[in-house]
Amino acid sequence: MTDSILSKAATMEIPINSNGDTRTAEDDSLEQDLQQVMVSGPNLNETSIVSGGYGGAAEGIIPTSSIKDIRSKSRGITPSNSAASRIANQPGHYPAPSMHHSNSNPMMSEEATRGVAVEKFDSVKKWSINTYKCTKQMFSERFGRGTRTVDMELEAQIDVLRETKLKYECILRLARDLTNHFYNMVQTQQALGDTFADLSQKSPELQDEFGYNAETQRLLCKNGETLLGAINFFVSSINTLVNKTMEDTLMTIKMYENARLEFDAYRTDLEELSAGPRDAAAMIRIEMAQQQYQIQKDKYERLRSDVTIKLKFLDENKVKVMHKQLLLFHNAISAYFAGNQQQLEQTLRQFNVKLKPPGSDKPSWLEEQ
Repeated sequence: MTDSILSKAATMEIPINSNGDTRTAEDDSLEQDLQQVMVSGPNLNETSIVSGGYGGAAEGIIPTSSIKDIRSKSRGITPSNSAASRIANQPGHYPAPSMHHSNSNPMMSEEATRGVAVEKFDSVKKWSINTYKCTKQMFSERFGRGTRTVDMELEAQIDVLRETKLKYECILRLARDLTNHFYNMVQTQQALGDTFADLSQKSPELQDEFGYNAETQRLLCKNGETLLGAINFFVSSINTLVNKTMEDTLMTIKMYENARLEFDAYRTDLEELSAGPRDAAAMIRIEMAQQQYQIQKDKYERLRSDVTIKLKFLDENKVKVMHKQLLLFHNAISAYFAGNQQQLEQTLRQFNVKLKPPGSDKPSWLEEQ
């Protein structure tokens, strides 16, 4: 009885089909569905594109490895490459791109490189043509065969500025020399005053005489350092005016002169083309030359306006700066050589020049700068 029950139970648990495979009705249905997907669905050997962006859920997509695992499990077979199957079944894993997509990146890179090369070539070509035209125009002007655009009033103002800058540079150089020489004189007076003071203590018979001279030299040294402060302020202001304000205006003038040369070069080119034949090809060249001429004309007029404005502001600034600095220089020099210490210090306070704090004899004001 017991053997009959066990035999019946074993027969119920392990159904045998005609081929001897262990298969249930659900397995047969699953394999049929998979076969239908394999026939009617997309080619699973190609990369599937997932909508929703990188890292999104791959809905409606069945990786090839997952299908193989399902078919193998339905037949009771364990996949040989279990590590690859586990990686393929992990969340967020995507199949490797096909050869078609991997070859697109080099093509795009090659096209980008070719585009950069073409852009550089066009830039070099335009620069070469512009340089040739400007060089031709420059030689034509120097040898008297070409004409140039001249703004007489503006050219006169530019010449005055360049001449003024040379003279101010001479003032700056001489003022620096005066500062150096006067600084050496103040240092000598200080050393002489220290020597007189030392001899006043060591020579009782000449103590008063050495003492008077030591005090005089110390007073001259103090006033000299105050004058050095005024001269150094004068030098600093002239240096700013010459090497910053005037130099900035001259840089704009240089840009204006280059624009003038380019304008005349393209103007001459347009005049030569207009004087030639008027066939279809020539008319196209004339139209292109007209466009370039208008571009250069606008640039030239804009820079001419900038130069005019800067020259006006420079002249106003120069008058204000030099009025203050020349008055400071005159009053300080006069007060020092007149021996008027109070007037000298008052002059520096009037022009907001910082005085040395009391008792700071070393280092001197010039050394601190």
